[in-house]
Amino acid sequence: MFKFKKRKLLKVRLKWGLLPAVVAAIIAGVACGLVFPDWLTRVFITINGIFGNFLGFIIPLLIIGLVAPGIAELGRSAGKLLFVTTALAYGFTLASGFFSYAVADVTYPWLITAADQVTSFGEGVALKAYFSIPMPPMMDVMTALVLAFTLGLGMASIPGTRLKGALQDFRDIIDRVIVSVIIPVLPLYIFGIFLNMTVSGQVATVLGVFAKIIVLIFAITAVMLFLQFLLAGIIGGKNPFVMLKTMMVSYMTALGTQSSAATIPVNLKQVEMLGVRKEIAGFVVPLCATIHLSGSTMKIVACSMAIFLMTGQEIHFSQYAGFIFMLGITMVAAPGVPGGAIMAALGILQSMLGFGEAELGLMIALYIAMDSFGTACNVTGDGAIAVIVDKIYSRRAPITAPVQPPSARPSNPQGIRIG
Repeated sequence: MFKFKKRKLLKVRLKWGLLPAVVAAIIAGVACGLVFPDWLTRVFITINGIFGNFLGFIIPLLIIGLVAPGIAELGRSAGKLLFVTTALAYGFTLASGFFSYAVADVTYPWLITAADQVTSFGEGVALKAYFSIPMPPMMDVMTALVLAFTLGLGMASIPGTRLKGALQDFRDIIDRVIVSVIIPVLPLYIFGIFLNMTVSGQVATVLGVFAKIIVLIFAITAVMLFLQFLLAGIIGGKNPFVMLKTMMVSYMTALGTQSSAATIPVNLKQVEMLGVRKEIAGFVVPLCATIHLSGSTMKIVACSMAIFLMTGQEIHFSQYAGFIFMLGITMVAAPGVPGGAIMAALGILQSMLGFGEAELGLMIALYIAMDSFGTACNVTGDGAIAVIVDKIYSRRAPITAPVQPPSARPSNPQGIRIG
């Protein structure tokens, strides 16, 4: 009995481990920055430099390993129901990205003032790394994106399986690198970033902006969910307020667990309570848990715009429009690990927005700090998509057997991402 309880507690600790570790790393980085001597600070600057070079090396490989098999798997299971659900999920994701952009464009000018601007993160003092280990990437990010889309679309259109199998194995390797290397080192990396910013005198500004952004994104999430269910109510002929009240169980479950996988049984039950047929819910809910990331896209757009403005750069709609369209596609390939969405987005943040090592580190920290809100928005919005899909197919012949979503990854049997 004692052993069972101990094992259960260990699982809970692992599930909740990343967010507390990141918060602790931020606090420790600020505290240590006030007392560490320069020589010790340079040790962590050196570690961050090495890890930053590794991230630069792995990002193109991450794009190929995640995006290509993800597109191929969707194509392999292509059908009308899959097409409609995927189109709605992508549409919702794009809408959330552009809505986040519009709100940030209006509110940020008075939320982020000239006093909040820094010339460059963590470079206010002349502390340098003791040494550096160059790790040049095998290709640039845009080349990796083009190659990934070419391979993914090509594999979806041919009957062969050898290349698909090889890329699925490669994806498993990338997943393992993320889980076993990148995620465990992230708290130390974030500690080094905030340690350096404290020494350079920038940390108060950054944390002040963080607090404003977290409150704003929570408000945007609530409004976006209402708009999604308003649309679903208009199409499905249902009361959006009643539907939102029903889906609050799914929202609170996702908010508490930060896991779309843990929310699927609850979400299925709540979606059926909306009047969605069981076979439709059984297809849409698991699939959308993989491809619908409105909340994650909203957070990434809002956070990246904040960092842009803090560095005194001008934001152009044309630049962000392309970024949002690409982000919506890239989110489909987000790995099933905590913070997986931001890991998949690092490549286009670097290539399309020009983010450097410090900016990427801040994006990771800010994203993970709000991870539960994004997951809850993703999961709850799946109910709106299910209502619309059910209405579209209401006049068709009844579905006699549950339709199966695309096959899951070998290394992630449930095929569901966390965060």
